[in-house]
Amino acid sequence: MSLASVLDRVAAACRRVGRDPAEVTVVAVSKGQTKEAIAALYEAGHRDFGENRADELQAKAAELPDDIRWHFVGHLQSNKARIVRPIASVLHSLDRESLAYAWLKGAGAPPPAYLQVNIGREPQKHGVDPDDAVDAAVAFSGLGIPIAGVMAILPIVEDPEDARPYFRRMADIRDRVAEKVPTAVGLSMGMTDDFEVAVEEGATVIRVGRAIFDVHSTAG
Repeated sequence: MSLASVLDRVAAACRRVGRDPAEVTVVAVSKGQTKEAIAALYEAGHRDFGENRADELQAKAAELPDDIRWHFVGHLQSNKARIVRPIASVLHSLDRESLAYAWLKGAGAPPPAYLQVNIGREPQKHGVDPDDAVDAAVAFSGLGIPIAGVMAILPIVEDPEDARPYFRRMADIRDRVAEKVPTAVGLSMGMTDDFEVAVEEGATVIRVGRAIFDVHSTAG
C-alpha cells in the first residue's frame, strides 16, 4: 500500500457518508522509519507525521524540514514534555494532570492537545475513563491548554466492523466535550486496520503507519 492508496480509501469512505475528504488529516506514523523514508513522503507533498518517542522525534526534527507538522502520538512521560513541546504541532495523548502541568511549561502558549480516552477501559492502556472525559477536558482547558478534541487507541478487533461501536462512542464523547470546551471538535481515531470505519464514524485525524510505509513497519 502507499500514501496515495490511503488517501483514495479515505476519499471513498468520505463519499459513503457524505463527508468532504478535506475534513480528514492523515498522519503518517513514522516511528521506526528512516529520515530518508520521511523525506520521500515530504517531497511528495505530505506534511503531517507522527512519532511516539521523544528522543526519536528530536533527532528526526533536527534533520528534516521545519515546516513538517509533527504529531506526538504515544504515551508521553512528564519529564520528556520539555523535549516534545518545542517541536510538536499537537499532542495526541494528554491523559493526566502531571502531564498537563509539564505541557504548560515553556515559552509561549502550549501546542494544542487531544484528550486521550481509554475507550475500552483496558488496564494496560493509557487514557482517562470515558465517564471522566468531559471533566478532564474542562480541567485541562482551564489550566490553559488548547484542547483540540479527543483521541483513542481502540481494543484490538479481528473485523474492522467490530471497532464501529467504539468509534461511535468516541464521537459521542467528543460531542459532549465540545459542549463544554468549544475548541474540542477533533476526533483522532483510526489506524491501518480500521481507518475507513473511523472516517465513516467522523474521525478528523487518522494515524496510519503500516499502510503508508510498508507492511513490515511496526507503526500504526
